[in-house]
Amino acid sequence: MTLSHTGRALADAAPVPYWLDRPDRPDPLPPLAGRHSADLLVIGGGYSGLWAALLAKQADPDRDVLLVDAGTCGWAASGRNGGFCAASLTHGLANGVDRFPEEVGELERLGRDNLDAIAATVAKYDIDCDFERTGELAVAVEPYQLDGLAADADLARRYGHRVRLLDRDEVRAEVHSPTYLGGMFDADRVAMVDPAKLAWGLRRACLDLGVRVHEHTRVTGLRADSAALHASTLGTGPAAQSADPGRVDTRAAGLPGSIRARRVVLATNAFPPLLRRLRAYLVPVYDHVLMTEPLTPAQRDAIGWRNRQGLADTANQFHYYRITTDGRILFGGYDAVYHYGNRVAPELEQRQATFTTLARHFFTTFPQLADVRFSHRWGGVIDTCTRFCPFFGTAYGGRLAYAAGYTGLGVGATRFGARVLLDLLDGGNTPLTRLDLVRRKPLPFPPEPVRAVGINLTRWSLARADAREGRRDLWLRTLDRFGLGFDS
Repeated sequence: MTLSHTGRALADAAPVPYWLDRPDRPDPLPPLAGRHSADLLVIGGGYSGLWAALLAKQADPDRDVLLVDAGTCGWAASGRNGGFCAASLTHGLANGVDRFPEEVGELERLGRDNLDAIAATVAKYDIDCDFERTGELAVAVEPYQLDGLAADADLARRYGHRVRLLDRDEVRAEVHSPTYLGGMFDADRVAMVDPAKLAWGLRRACLDLGVRVHEHTRVTGLRADSAALHASTLGTGPAAQSADPGRVDTRAAGLPGSIRARRVVLATNAFPPLLRRLRAYLVPVYDHVLMTEPLTPAQRDAIGWRNRQGLADTANQFHYYRITTDGRILFGGYDAVYHYGNRVAPELEQRQATFTTLARHFFTTFPQLADVRFSHRWGGVIDTCTRFCPFFGTAYGGRLAYAAGYTGLGVGATRFGARVLLDLLDGGNTPLTRLDLVRRKPLPFPPEPVRAVGINLTRWSLARADAREGRRDLWLRTLDRFGLGFDS
């Protein structure tokens, strides 16, 4: 596929997330200014914060819950992802087995229950988000990947997954691509969802239950009583632990304000954390996505994609893709881009080189769709940690709880994370807070410039492994040995 062809296909693509580019999106809620108080303050209006606010209010309708977000609810990762809502809490079963071998069975059960609870919440609050348990099809596009699929299937069956291996003809009968050599279908552990509509539906459910929600309200610092506890000086020493309640400073539409809260949920994920300690454990990486125009009936027939199952190939630098209810194909992944110094900025969401690469890969996957054009192109930042699944903790003597590090698999896992945060704030010794997943931290990333050098070397090595039939070089094997790595 020529560069001129991909350029034409991308020429009219709007540089905004498709999911958020809708006339029926909810109007923003007013910002918060002045002095306020709450029993529970939730900082961040993505899935993590929305689930925490909703679950807290369900558990205690009399609790005064206040949620604030610097933008609007769902404007960041929660409104611009691929819409894969997975049962896994550990970024896949293999990663869970490697890192939590003694409790992975329990984590798998909790993950299944969590996905069931998301489905029940969608039904209970009549959230119109196209939630459908479609399953996911992993495809091999190189011969060496077939052995990996067989090993994945054996592991999945040991933990009760309903998976089926497909040969070349069987997988192409599901979705026709000349690149497919085989596949593995996981029938019931992944749902497809419209991510922005899910966030907006959770926002509405929170409001209906009495959660106070204020948007365009940026938290600028944390303080304990009258002693400043900004990110640069955050600690858990006696001064921070003795003050109760805390105070959070905000700035909304240029107007200062403050909130006194007995408990705080910090749910800012990939964005620069208000707690300095988190900076060592998180790196923000940018993921990029294309969305096609709706396929015509003839185009849909050409690829035979009759179901709504999600798809992903099995390379280190993998693509994920799915079909929407109006017949568009979302195609994303491959390039996980880190910017020096943990930089996060709106202009980083548009990266023409990555969009061109994705378009070229799309047409390689579906050459029969050569006349398709893309309607939207966008990027978003993912919170990544060295174990590729969430970690948890508290600060201010247990009065603040945080979760981060979902590494792109947070659409489902954030609900579980919210349950953990509320248990931690309650100070209880619960089955969730006793999990190694909750008690242990990932290994930290090194400081700059070693951080950027290591991440970019790892990206280079992953691409090299894909080109060498999956063979991992000395650098990747060393990272595997020490549990410190980078995953696309």
